[in-house]
Amino acid sequence: MPLLHICAYPGCHTPVPLGVRYCRRHEEKGEKRDARLKAARDRRRTERTGSSTERGYGYSWQKRRAAFLREHPLCEECRKRGRITPATDVDHIRPHKGDPELFWDWDNLQALCHECHSKKTAREDGGFGNGSRRGSGRP
Repeated sequence: MPLLHICAYPGCHTPVPLGVRYCRRHEEKGEKRDARLKAARDRRRTERTGSSTERGYGYSWQKRRAAFLREHPLCEECRKRGRITPATDVDHIRPHKGDPELFWDWDNLQALCHECHSKKTAREDGGFGNGSRRGSGRP
């Protein structure tokens, strides 16, 4: 018997298998709703912090990021815990706070999976109810 949870569509109480977000009746509407909410979230973030290029993560950073992930394909935090997880994000070990030297320092980078990177960023930037611990400096 599969594990079940409730359909994520507001007001629906239909059980669906674990790993499935919406029941058949709400699948199309739910995916459209998710896309609309994500677009609004992205828009608010860009208004608040600027685009990734404006924050210093343009073409040069994308090339450096790709090269770093080729050399470091696994998440460092997961590896420390005995797990093997593909890295998806490149993190600044010491927050650069707008310092270009620290931003581009290869030795200040580590490969992380998205989950580990999100947790570290939340701790440093004040996400998930934490107080902000660093400025909004840009490289």
